[in-house]
Amino acid sequence: MARTAQVERKTRETDLTVEVNLDGTGSYEGAVGVPFLEHMLELFAKHSLIDVAIGGSGDLPVDPHHTVEDLGICLGQALDEALGDRAGIVRYGHTLCPMEEVLATVALDFSGRPRLEWRVGPNGVIGGTYDSQLSEEFWEAVCRKAGLCLHVICEGGKNYHHIQEACFKGIAHAVRRAIEIDPRIRGVLSTKGTI
Repeated sequence: MARTAQVERKTRETDLTVEVNLDGTGSYEGAVGVPFLEHMLELFAKHSLIDVAIGGSGDLPVDPHHTVEDLGICLGQALDEALGDRAGIVRYGHTLCPMEEVLATVALDFSGRPRLEWRVGPNGVIGGTYDSQLSEEFWEAVCRKAGLCLHVICEGGKNYHHIQEACFKGIAHAVRRAIEIDPRIRGVLSTKGTI
């Protein structure tokens, strides 16, 4: 069965779509007017091997915050829909991801219980337009809608771009491991019998 989903979100602040194919090759396409986040999502797609397509727009003259958060909502919903009942998936993923002077530690669980622990810093503006603190808002929204428990620790880097890149790539590799199907797993990987 295809593990794909398409989600649309239209509010007074944004009009966005996200499509995912969990069993893709890591292709990425589309834009929403937040170039740095688009760059990070392209990295996420490439390293997770999830095909990701995004589109739409938001009230960027006000602030990128609404667009970033709503894109996270859409991606989280799309991941949740594509995973279905989570039968057969490994469920857990973790990685250490280096990027120049930065080392990101990521661990996650598609448990159905959303939680984000984001110990990432320092923060700053990247490319004159993207406040790196927006990444926490993005992943908080993903976690809420995907039922994802995500821990990201990346402290002490100097370059804001490197910090964000290590986090997004690390999350991608952890997600890639967690969503893999293991033929030995019958149903969901839980003693409760459900997630």
